[in-house]
This record gives sequence, C-alpha cells and structure tokens, in this order.
Amino acid sequence: MEGLWEEVARLAEVLEAAEIDLDRRLIAREELAEALATSAAETTAVTEAQEQAAPSLAPVPGSTVPPWREGAPVTVLVPDYQRILGVLEQRRSTGHGPLRAKEIAVELGLDATPAKVEGVRSKARRLAECGWLFLEVSGAFSAGRRPVAVPDASSSA
Repeated sequence: MEGLWEEVARLAEVLEAAEIDLDRRLIAREELAEALATSAAETTAVTEAQEQAAPSLAPVPGSTVPPWREGAPVTVLVPDYQRILGVLEQRRSTGHGPLRAKEIAVELGLDATPAKVEGVRSKARRLAECGWLFLEVSGAFSAGRRPVAVPDASSSA
C-alpha cells in the first residue's frame, strides 16, 4: 500500500508540473496572438501609407516581383528578371517556342550547372506567378503577360 501512495504522490507532482507548463504555454500563446495582431495592424497601416505615397518605379535589389499590370514597365524589375524576360521576348519575336530553365541559363551566358539552372528556374517561376511570363504545362517558359489578382490587404484569413 505504501508503494501505491508513493506512486500517487509522484504522479501528483508530475500533474502539477504539467499544469504549470500548460498555463505557461497558454499565456505565451495569448501573448503571441496579441503581438501578431498588433504587427498585422501596423503592417496594414504601413502598407496603406505606402500605397497612398507616389510609388517608386526603380527596382530594389532583392525585392519581390511586383504583379504585372497593364502599362507596367519592365524597368520595375531588377536586372536579372529583365534579362530573363528579354531572352524570352527575343525568342518569341523570332517565332520560336518556349524555353526550359536550362536553355534560358545558356542564353543568358550562364553555366548549365544545376545551381545556376535552379536559380533561373526560381526567377522565371516568380515572374510567371506574377503574370510577367507564361509557365507551360511542360515546365517551359514563354513570353507573355497576364494580369494577376492581388489579394486584398484588408481581408484576413
């Protein structure tokens, strides 16, 4: 019987420690939710202020690719993206079809190493996702533009 009472006491200590840990986690979760809500509100306010300010058309190295819109100049893209577009537009103007990432890399004068090809593929995919290029079912890319729906900044999911 004494062994059972010792086991009950040990389990009571384990339960108490677990309850303390649970309380800490709940508090941390509430604080994190508050911090994220505050951060989201601040980000929305900054984004709205930036949208109201005159947009800069100069590309910023390392910046994200803006969605293509009617009348958007290619110069809003950083030079690497402009070169990829240039290769595909030249290809289209000569009546040739789409290119795969490896072929684009070669046209850009890059080594056809996996690292270089994947870098080109990543950039071309980003351009396609933002409407600057078409991504063919075959995985090849071709010149062409299409408007892309920009998610509403005020909606939350």
